[in-house]
Amino acid sequence: MSSSGKLRIILDSTYLLPIVGIGVEDVDEALLLLKRLRDEDKAEYYYSPFSLLEILGKLSRLKCDQGRVSAGLTSIGEEFKLAHPTAEGYLKALVLRAKGYRDIIDLLLYATSLTADKLLLTRDRALIEFLRENHEDVKNILREEELLEKYGQL
Repeated sequence: MSSSGKLRIILDSTYLLPIVGIGVEDVDEALLLLKRLRDEDKAEYYYSPFSLLEILGKLSRLKCDQGRVSAGLTSIGEEFKLAHPTAEGYLKALVLRAKGYRDIIDLLLYATSLTADKLLLTRDRALIEFLRENHEDVKNILREEELLEKYGQL
């Protein structure tokens, strides 16, 4: 998850939404820290095409500034690296979906982070609780609170 000493983090859509103009409550502190870690070359960030799909779903239900959305999507593609799921990741997400977790996108992000040896930054407590209840490895999950506590003081 940090082979070069850098944190390698897949960003949940929570951290991408503001880039396309969708406000997210209480995310500013985390975004500022993410920017600082990147500016200091301590972290690199990844996004999933599934997060973009999730973002498009939210945008389709809102009035949005198409220019802002276009600029935001372009920025995501230029500023972050693309994290592709593996066949193993797809299968893992399907197995977990069969165990009862309804949000397949969250499961795909989790499985991608697990199989790609990257952290998944999320504030999704329901996902973490589900994974723990099902005895899944959560070492690759970085909760927003942990990010702020662990790296906010550097």
